[in-house]
Amino acid sequence: MRRRLASVRARATLGTTLVVAVALLAAGTAVLLSLWTNLSDQAGTQAERTAREVAAELAAGQPYRALSLDDDDRPVQVVTEDGTLVAVSEHLERISGTGTDTVRPASPPAAAPSGEGDGAGDGEGDSDAEDDDSAGAAGLRPGEIAEDPAYSDGSATVDGESADYRFAAVEVETEDRGTLTVYAGAPLSTERTAVRTALTVMLIGFPLVLAVVAGVTWLMTRRALRPVEGIRREMAAITASADLARRVPEPDSHDEVARLARTTNETLAALEAAVERQRRFVADASHELRSPIASLRTQLEVGAAHPELLDVPGAVEDTVRLQNLAADLLLLARLDAGERPAEARVDLAALAREEAAGRVRVSVDAEPADVSGSRGQLRRVLANLLDNAQRHAREAVTVTVRREGGRAVVAVADDGDGVPEADRERVFERFVRLDAARSRDDGGAGLGLAIARDVAERHGGTLTVRGTPEGGALFELRLPAV
Repeated sequence: MRRRLASVRARATLGTTLVVAVALLAAGTAVLLSLWTNLSDQAGTQAERTAREVAAELAAGQPYRALSLDDDDRPVQVVTEDGTLVAVSEHLERISGTGTDTVRPASPPAAAPSGEGDGAGDGEGDSDAEDDDSAGAAGLRPGEIAEDPAYSDGSATVDGESADYRFAAVEVETEDRGTLTVYAGAPLSTERTAVRTALTVMLIGFPLVLAVVAGVTWLMTRRALRPVEGIRREMAAITASADLARRVPEPDSHDEVARLARTTNETLAALEAAVERQRRFVADASHELRSPIASLRTQLEVGAAHPELLDVPGAVEDTVRLQNLAADLLLLARLDAGERPAEARVDLAALAREEAAGRVRVSVDAEPADVSGSRGQLRRVLANLLDNAQRHAREAVTVTVRREGGRAVVAVADDGDGVPEADRERVFERFVRLDAARSRDDGGAGLGLAIARDVAERHGGTLTVRGTPEGGALFELRLPAV
């Protein structure tokens, strides 16, 4: 079962169908209850109307035998205050739900006992006082009909046919017969038939509706997820082939699936660039390490064969270069791994003066400018910029530190030949040397400016290069000021 529901399409179809089923069940129950209530109220209204008609005849002094009790669809009972049945519909055989189960008067038949003919004979006069007392207690005056009827449900048998009825009980105060209660019933067969028909329609229609909902949801979900399946297949193919140049298909729609495909392709592009950058980095690092290692090995082999020819200063220089290159590669690896700089307060003006101390032809013009970051990494940025400027300057290097709005700006300018405009972004790439004639020993490994920009970006800043009015190069480091 779990495997069958592992599909998003199956879960969506099942969930939608269940929600619709619960909604239909609740709506159907509410409709049936409302229908039954309304129809029962209508039956109660019909029963009350019949009861009031008979009560009006009694209030007018109509004898029992002359009452309008010949409607077979609406059985009627007239009961005295002590529960004695004094009048009943002609064809009523059995009744329940009115509190008076007998269907025939105990004294002469419903048609008209002789003692009732005048409405005041057969000893009823002796009970008039009691009736008056009870009428007074009930708050009704002679000839008055109660406003609020009482309702009950029951059954009755008329001419051998039994049915359910809604009964209304209406009290009436008479002049000579005391308080009488008229029970009149209205059949519930029409109401029950209507409710039963509505229930049958719901039992037939609801499964059809649920089937349509399930089918439409299944098809719509299948159509909506078709591009997702295409993306999955292409990603599986890319993983199997390790070809990061491939891209997943992007649907023409502008929905969430299309945005997913675009984001996936952007991720693949970034991953391809990162892998290519890593490959170039490894290749360039291997190439850079090969030369000093080969030189050092050659010197050591010559020294082993001819100790008098060992170039110790050259070996030390190659060793230092290897050490610096290894440190640069380690820092780049840490930056690529997303290492966050330490949160420390650093004064760039003081840092610039410290780094410029001991260097020839370097002047500093600095005002206090504090930033937050790693002191060691920011010192490395200034050192790389000064090394680059001194390498290309003819006579002087100028360092300026200032604040511009919410930024701290460090500008390092030289009076050399400058950087061609076409190469002003390329100089920040790793292992790039613009001067091909410069030796590796003089030009370095081509990692200084790349490291400087990476550190600047990790600190939320930028590092750019442009020309000076004198034609030299001006490198500007901009960091968020504290």
